Amino acid sequence: MKDKVRVGLVGSGFISAIHADALKRCAGAEIVAVASPTRGKAGAFARRHGIPRHFTDYRKLLDLDEIDLVVLGIPNDLHCEVTLNAAAAGKHIVLEKPMCLSLAEADQMLAACRRAKVKLMYAEELCFAPKYVRLKQLLDSGALGHPVLLKQSEKHDGPHAAHFWDVERSGGGVTMDMGCHAIEFFRWMLGRPAIKSVYAQMGTHVHGKKTRGDDNALLVLEFANGTTAVAEESWTKLGGMDDRAEVHGSKGVAYADLLHGNAIETYSAPGYDYAVEKAGSTVGWSFTIYEEIWNYGFVHEMAHFVECVREDKQPLVTGEDARAVMEALFAAYESAGTGRKVTLPFQTKAAKPFDLWKR
Repeated sequence: MKDKVRVGLVGSGFISAIHADALKRCAGAEIVAVASPTRGKAGAFARRHGIPRHFTDYRKLLDLDEIDLVVLGIPNDLHCEVTLNAAAAGKHIVLEKPMCLSLAEADQMLAACRRAKVKLMYAEELCFAPKYVRLKQLLDSGALGHPVLLKQSEKHDGPHAAHFWDVERSGGGVTMDMGCHAIEFFRWMLGRPAIKSVYAQMGTHVHGKKTRGDDNALLVLEFANGTTAVAEESWTKLGGMDDRAEVHGSKGVAYADLLHGNAIETYSAPGYDYAVEKAGSTVGWSFTIYEEIWNYGFVHEMAHFVECVREDKQPLVTGEDARAVMEALFAAYESAGTGRKVTLPFQTKAAKPFDLWKR
């Protein structure tokens, strides 16, 4: 067993800052380098987080023999290239959502990691958020009976960085950005049965001047075990983040809200910094969450992935799970584009999910 898993961060934006803070709380991890292409950003990030080395070219980070694990916090269109190069360098990988832009890229990434015998771990923090972990325990224990309906919603008033709004880089809109959370959340909650079908309705209601992508979406998934799941995802909700889930079972019901119940109801005329997402205006009423990184599961997620590398364990959320989410995302955009329910397995040669919606 390794004494410390030595980590390199690729990216220096808001999610990499979260990863850095989470990893600093993991006794088994040591961040040794960060890479970011924007001149000056990597150095500033390294100084802020006490990281000894920084690079503008991530390939120089991959060349470091001492790095065991790389954590990728980069735009969606770069996921495939960097994953392939990291696997070729023999590094284990933690990959932010969504996996990539196409199913062909997803298959390339999985094959590369298998060949290199490195772990490809999918950073779906909802599977580690303490409130949602407890929700799953209730369901698994039988306290709610067999699951009939699951619901998950995540809403704010839009993302923080330009690449999210550009469908050529992101692959889609709010469904790609946040619907991917819901899909893996449902799979994890239910023990990952097959998805039978997806129906989706999408629209661009508020942010048409910023994006061609969807800014509001409703997804309905049918699972092989008979459970229906409904996801509501929006970039049109004012007043900060909103993230909640419900489980309706044959013998009970449970509601979990990541923000209400452990937050401070806040009214702020100028607004304030949202440490987790940096998405969603906090002007007016919002919910100031205590210990955001802990409550959202980022610390637990990184500690788990570090343990998987140290002890050669199977991760809770794998590259194969990420690929299953991508398939459901493509099916959702196909459904929104055709107005029909789409059955899975679903195959497509589309370069990105958005192409199936607006064609």
